[in-house]
Amino acid sequence: MRVLVQGKPVGSYPALPPEAERGSPRRITEVGEEILRRSCREVAEFGTPELSALIDDMFLTMYIADGAGLAANQVDVDLRLFVYDCPDDNGVRHVGHIINPVLDQPDPAERLLIEDAEGCLSVPGARMDVPRTDRTVVRGVDKDGNPLVIEGTGYFARCLQHEADHLSGHLYIDRLSKRDRKDALRQMTDLHERVLARRVEKAAALGHQLRP
Repeated sequence: MRVLVQGKPVGSYPALPPEAERGSPRRITEVGEEILRRSCREVAEFGTPELSALIDDMFLTMYIADGAGLAANQVDVDLRLFVYDCPDDNGVRHVGHIINPVLDQPDPAERLLIEDAEGCLSVPGARMDVPRTDRTVVRGVDKDGNPLVIEGTGYFARCLQHEADHLSGHLYIDRLSKRDRKDALRQMTDLHERVLARRVEKAAALGHQLRP
């Protein structure tokens, strides 16, 4: 499988990213918590040990939860930052982080909406069809302040749009009809304990204990 790290191809890459190897798991916030409903603050300081540690923790937390992306407010941190480890529809694996991202969507005349199943680590267990554009570009910087331009198509484009939504205080269920939103929350209620138990087991297998 081809792998792009921070938008650049690499010769080989481990299944568990190095950031996850260094990180510690954090609790994932859930729908209903206030931090998920407000726009996150811009990151102003780069190259700090605290920022690097946060990214490491987010990678591990995402991996334990079987996620493809994770935004900072999903670990109760009010900053414009997300991490990802996500395939596109061509089987290319995309891994990285992006800070202070700005979504650059195609012009409406060139925009193709694809409706496909989507889930969220903050709505554990639920999956619903959501329309998203089939391609997108995200511009931002890395943890050292270097500029990044990340292009996504297919499922990876969906991931980038989903995580950018989080940083603006939006969940994917906000894009659903009232009826479908109720269905998603019902799924979450039914599957919640099972999903969290799986996360605890995966963390334990990696030698970590999840925070309450």
